[in-house]
Amino acid sequence: MTATADKAAVETVTLTIDGQEVTVPKGTLIIRAAEQIGVEIPRFCDHPALKPAGACRQCLVDVASPGPDGNLRAFPKPQASCTMAVTEGMVVNTQHTSEEADRAQKGVMELLLINHPLDCPVCDKGGECPLQNQAMSHGHSETRFVDVKRIFEKPLPLSSEILLDRERCVLCQRCTRFSKEIAGDAFIDLQNRGAMQQIGTFNENVLDFDGYTPAAPAAEDESGRAFSSYYSGNTVQICPVGALTSAAYRFRSRPFDLVSSPGISEHDSSGSAIRTDHRRGKILRRLADNDPVVNEDWITDKDRFAFSWQNLSDRLERPLVRKDGELVEASWPEAIAAAAAGLKAARDGKGVGVLPGGRVTLEDAYAYGKFARVALGTNDIDHRTRLASAEEQAFLGSTVAASGLGVTFADLEKAPSVLMVGFEPEDEGGVVFLRLRKSLGKQKVFTAAPFLSRGAEKLAASLLPVAPGGEAALLDGLDGDAVEALSAEGAVIIVGERLAATPGALTAAASLATRTGARLAWIPRRAGERGAVEAGTLPGLLPGGRAATDATARAGVAEAWGVDSLPSTEGRDAAAIIAAASAGDLDALVVGGVTASDVTGLADAVANAGFVVSLEVRRSDVAEQADVVLPVAPPSEKAGTFVNWEGRLRSFATAIATDALSDYRVLDILARELGADLHAGTIAEINGELAALGAAPAPQRPAVPAAKAPKAPKKGDVVLASWHQLIDEGALQDGEPYLAGTGRATVARVSKATAKAAGFSEGAITVTGATGESISVPAVITDMVDGVVWLPTKSPGSWVAQELGVAPGTVVTVKGGA
Repeated sequence: MTATADKAAVETVTLTIDGQEVTVPKGTLIIRAAEQIGVEIPRFCDHPALKPAGACRQCLVDVASPGPDGNLRAFPKPQASCTMAVTEGMVVNTQHTSEEADRAQKGVMELLLINHPLDCPVCDKGGECPLQNQAMSHGHSETRFVDVKRIFEKPLPLSSEILLDRERCVLCQRCTRFSKEIAGDAFIDLQNRGAMQQIGTFNENVLDFDGYTPAAPAAEDESGRAFSSYYSGNTVQICPVGALTSAAYRFRSRPFDLVSSPGISEHDSSGSAIRTDHRRGKILRRLADNDPVVNEDWITDKDRFAFSWQNLSDRLERPLVRKDGELVEASWPEAIAAAAAGLKAARDGKGVGVLPGGRVTLEDAYAYGKFARVALGTNDIDHRTRLASAEEQAFLGSTVAASGLGVTFADLEKAPSVLMVGFEPEDEGGVVFLRLRKSLGKQKVFTAAPFLSRGAEKLAASLLPVAPGGEAALLDGLDGDAVEALSAEGAVIIVGERLAATPGALTAAASLATRTGARLAWIPRRAGERGAVEAGTLPGLLPGGRAATDATARAGVAEAWGVDSLPSTEGRDAAAIIAAASAGDLDALVVGGVTASDVTGLADAVANAGFVVSLEVRRSDVAEQADVVLPVAPPSEKAGTFVNWEGRLRSFATAIATDALSDYRVLDILARELGADLHAGTIAEINGELAALGAAPAPQRPAVPAAKAPKAPKKGDVVLASWHQLIDEGALQDGEPYLAGTGRATVARVSKATAKAAGFSEGAITVTGATGESISVPAVITDMVDGVVWLPTKSPGSWVAQELGVAPGTVVTVKGGA
């Protein structure tokens, strides 16, 4: 770097604030410079993550700057410190040193309070309200206003979850700026002028988005679509008054009644930092915790509102044992003994399959893997209760496991170009979408998909049209602008877990990364997937990316675990475990937190297995069919670590102390009953073993097998495409009806040509799988690949795994009408 460039990179200016000299980078706002020396300037509209607006005028200060002759020249009136950048030699006097600035701030506060209701005792913001605080510190002690305050009908439902009390609004525009700038969902905006100016929903005529209806009947000038955004809850948190509230929390508590605990969201692999507020052992709300390296100031609505599932009425509090065909409560010793007896018999017979699911913590996953190999003597373990393949397992072992902190959120934000394959960031990545959108206009985004999703449109992505099953060929043959863009330094290729369904696709993605020099990032959907890979809960993968079939790798792990040997035969994957249990080729299953309706055939496998042990938080479908049910703690009641998609360790402490046990603790006790010592009774023990094992050397990692090209569909065939909407009917959203009401409408998507071939023009469409089961939902003609029908994986009326019984990429039948 040249001296000139180095100087430009750190160019600073020096100014004086309240008599204190301060040096800050050029371009710094006055309000930020004041913060650096501990000078507080009151504000409402200012937010460090939003563009300056100068809307509330509460941050007025006196400013003087040197003129052309070098003499200070005072501005004729106070200036908004949240919009003015500092200049060399500037002198700023805040309310602490300037009577004019103090008078101006008090005048603004008086104007804001003229129409603001005096309902602090019943307002949800009471006790943590910036307006309340600053009215006391920077306002008049008495009001001069004696007329009737402005009133509005309240509340105005912007959606089923977000409610607006317009008379409290101070028109700071934080909510509208967040919606436009950060989320890209401009469903609310300023309306009217003067004294009647207010925040409201857009008129529906300016929107062109299918599948939405107004949140509630409203006056003509207020009519519009629901505030349909996956990130709408952030507007409630950043609202500096009580104008925006959530239906789930409204009137339920006061901030000073709550105990706050930091945590990590369990809903996706981003590992977003959250704050859990609880009272008397019950969670009442969750907020975004500021974490500059991961989620910054924002979380998804799913992270924020989907927590009721942990404390529903079907929560398991005591173990259950099946007696005379019925599940009855039992003591822990009795349940552990019954589980051990059944598993021991199965271990000595046809064996046991272990399905931990993708939602467990790193420590829990490690315990499941060790339990399977040490206590049960099997490699029949797989957390991937979704579409998976041997190619994906080898890819994860060779490229992802024990790779440390790879591509980061910051890398995504700074990347000149990003290619997404088998991944929809808004639906499957949460805050990944927000970080990509920060670079809108500065970053080229490509998405390989059947059509441009709404999230991809908001990223201004270029579509690389491909039907499910064609991704490998697309990546192998990619050229032109996309390859040129990916060859730029810092470019990133994102592959999602759905790519495992296409033979050769992950191999092709790795080859494309090598060819272009782009970095490769694997972003799964569930929070525990990356940690489970690190822990080795795969049929052919041990901790640290070691191949379970490699003798040297097995010997090293066996020595670390203090056992003579480990099973040498590669185990069955989740689909094979389910098939074997259904066919009677396995005598038992251990299932941890897997929802039967998410996995084709699991319900039959559980029903046909000779013996089933379920580790669950609630009485799920699997638990109802199990022989022994062992209750385990939800995330809020245990400590642990999620490993997010970056490879970043996201540890969290117990928020609510209860007697509930973590999965790893239950497995440790159960293993002892089976005659094995896992040494997995504490987090410290587990993390110590993981650290000692470390990463596998290259020779001990699995080789990626040659993948067979997928069978091309015949002319006229229609292939199923599907992915989960962020807000759907997943088990972790149970008990939250307000959030469910914000989910996107369930529609099928087909191209005009596909619809014509199916005899469809408008209305409902029926999709039928190979087994004869079908789904009928409203359809939308979409600009997309011909010969493809898209359905949401688990939205109301469209539970693909349970109702169709086929996987995405499978040929289905489509016809018009219900």
